Amino acid sequence: MWRSLWRSIDRFSLQHFKHVVNELSSVKHINNQNRELVIDLLQAIVEIVTYGDRQDPLIFECFMECQVMAQFVRILKIARSGRIEAQLLQYLSIMIQNMDSEHAIFYCLSNDYINSIITHQYDFDRGDLAQYYISFLRAVSGKTNRDTLCLLVKVEQDVVVSFPLYCEALKFAHHSEKMIQTAVRALTLNLYNVSNDMVYKFVTTPPVSQYFSNTIHNFREQCSHLDALIDSSKEKLPDQRRKEVQLITDRIVDDLYYFKDVLSIDEPRLSEVVTENLLSLVVFPLLLPFSQLDQRDAWSLSAVTSLYIVSSIIQVVGGKVMVNSVAALLLHPYMKMSVKQHDNVDEPSDENSMIKCFSDVTINNCSDSESEAIGNVNKIYGHLKEYVTSCPQLVSCFEDENFCIKSGGIFASIFSDDHSLVLASLFLLLVLAESADLECWLASMIGLISTPDIAVNKTRAHKISASHVANDSIFSRLIPQISNMLFEVLASQPSLPAPIQWHIGWFLRKLLPFQELTLNDRDFQLFTSSYDQSSERLRTELHGCWFDHILDTLKSEWASCKTAIEKTSQSMDPFFTLEIALCEHISDGGTTSSSAWRRMLDAVKVFILHLQLKIFIFGGDLPENPLPELKRTVDNPGRTHISDLSTSSFGSEVSLGRRRFNFNISMGKTLDQRLNFCPSSLMTKFAFFTVSGIACRISFSDGGVRDIYLLPMAKGISGKLILAEKHPFRHQRGVVIAIAPLAGLSPKIDESHPTWLYLRIRELDPKLNSSKVRGQPSKIFSSLNDGRWVLGFPDAKACDTARTLILEETRKQRSFVESKLAHLLEKGSLGNLCDSQIIT
Repeated sequence: MWRSLWRSIDRFSLQHFKHVVNELSSVKHINNQNRELVIDLLQAIVEIVTYGDRQDPLIFECFMECQVMAQFVRILKIARSGRIEAQLLQYLSIMIQNMDSEHAIFYCLSNDYINSIITHQYDFDRGDLAQYYISFLRAVSGKTNRDTLCLLVKVEQDVVVSFPLYCEALKFAHHSEKMIQTAVRALTLNLYNVSNDMVYKFVTTPPVSQYFSNTIHNFREQCSHLDALIDSSKEKLPDQRRKEVQLITDRIVDDLYYFKDVLSIDEPRLSEVVTENLLSLVVFPLLLPFSQLDQRDAWSLSAVTSLYIVSSIIQVVGGKVMVNSVAALLLHPYMKMSVKQHDNVDEPSDENSMIKCFSDVTINNCSDSESEAIGNVNKIYGHLKEYVTSCPQLVSCFEDENFCIKSGGIFASIFSDDHSLVLASLFLLLVLAESADLECWLASMIGLISTPDIAVNKTRAHKISASHVANDSIFSRLIPQISNMLFEVLASQPSLPAPIQWHIGWFLRKLLPFQELTLNDRDFQLFTSSYDQSSERLRTELHGCWFDHILDTLKSEWASCKTAIEKTSQSMDPFFTLEIALCEHISDGGTTSSSAWRRMLDAVKVFILHLQLKIFIFGGDLPENPLPELKRTVDNPGRTHISDLSTSSFGSEVSLGRRRFNFNISMGKTLDQRLNFCPSSLMTKFAFFTVSGIACRISFSDGGVRDIYLLPMAKGISGKLILAEKHPFRHQRGVVIAIAPLAGLSPKIDESHPTWLYLRIRELDPKLNSSKVRGQPSKIFSSLNDGRWVLGFPDAKACDTARTLILEETRKQRSFVESKLAHLLEKGSLGNLCDSQIIT
């Protein structure tokens, strides 16, 4: 009996649940005194119901009998505090998300309880209420299916007249907080996937369908912001403006993937409204300057930004209507010019009808009919297809290779002086040509229908092999001129930034197969000049502070560069067109080791590009490894092997005894005078000296002044400068206290203090630079400054000796790297190297 008085209450029992429900029912007013109590009651109810849904069916039966959902609605109406509203929405979200029983979900969505909670008048200016509200709506949408959808809509005469869950969520579609925007889009996709014909008609009919045009208007604003950012970023630092452009392009691509998700639902009405708005509000206004149509409604963005956006739309959104509409619009000016050049054309009305169709689509955003623009789009390439197949003069107009260039449009942009515009124009044409959605007759006009790595183009080429247009396509006739232009840009002086060279190489890799891999004398001369420039640039890096990483970088970047140059246009990120516009006039002249690392990396990548292009041009196969014989452990012939130094690390013991090293004869007299060795030993090619570790002192910020020994050592590709303290017990032994890479030390004696030796220490560790965004270094990588050691020696002669030893060991290390690269950097080797000569 007494034990029962002290028994703890089972908080998940049916009895306790009834008690909590009764407590909540007794609340008639909510004020500061009982507000926390109400919140605790709401939390307890949700916890017990969630438990009962899985463990105890009687609890949920009680939940329905007591009409607890109606109690929630009542509490919401009498609540005067945003805190009560926020907590109730949060608890309801948790309860609905964790419900597994279809019976429980059906009950919660019935009786208009959810709609009453959704349409309650909230004050969203209070704290984070909007986030809780949208989370609640998203939770409801996640539990909605085709059977329960009818519980959330109001239908009159087989027409949906109200859909609170959808309509209230759309009010937050363009909220300033990204998390809320994402939740709304997830909610809409959930509902689109479970909708029926009545709901589809509701969401695609004005005024509700205005959501799509508003979303695309917001997309337009993002694009305008991008264009303004690129234009104004010339005044900003390169890293800062690149980061800002990346952020805005990420948002643009996110929007495009949302449009793609909507189209993937494969509902014709949704596809029509999204495609129509994209075409009329974005694509056509952007491409009007390339079509030579009436440009009163043209969108005043730069050509590069316009081409980037359209290329991204084709890549991400795609679809037959989108791809073929873009292709038809781009080809329109050449159809128009061919008609004007031939007076014997009997039906110019077709061309005029085509122009009218374009004009109708560009102004259709004000039309009441959502499908009118789509009908006009179909007319556009319908007229164009009929015109292409019935106009024999079209072939002859393409025979004049200057015709397409002089007539303006996209092909005129290809021969622009603006490198970013050239590559952006070429990229859009390649994306169109390789799209599986491009119709055969349009593909035959553009050309590039036999790209070997695109299976769909093989099929397309077979279908139109008999077409009289296919053999005289616009692009195929211009390829020799385009290739020559690209070679000229590649060989221009001064050398262009690495991203531009790399993407020119990618385009050449794409276009050269259409010339059957043959270069004329002019193109070969240009490529030879560009190849020599890349070799000289790499040779210059042998005297930089990262020459010890050139071989490893060449090996590690070879595979990634091989993958990059063989990419299809569909997998290529069009962001490079904007990146080129940003970096075209930037030269990184920084003196820090991080800036030098970038220059070395760019030099290696550009050299790899030329090497791989050379192999491709001469018909060889790209090897997996350009330097297979390179091993870091191979000893350098003629060098003295010091085992304990080559494997030394922090805290290990090293020998401080006498060791040998050699000098060039040109240094003989000076070294003889300084170190007092017999001149007779200098009569041979090399002078050999025997010295021990050089004693000096160094001051650490946290360790005071310490007496140390300096030991520079180069062995093969590896080079170290070791600082060691004398071992307290072992004679001629020392303990390593610091190690620095030999490359990049740049030893310099202080002019005012000839016993002081300055050493630059590279703080950057390339192995740790794994945080990259679209190929750009991380912020930490970019902001690193070099360290510096100041060593003090007993006298000026010892200081000069230490400097000389460091330079000599550095020369040894550099000579080893040069020997491994010699066969790759030989001048005059272009044209007569096979694969085996390249890698051995």
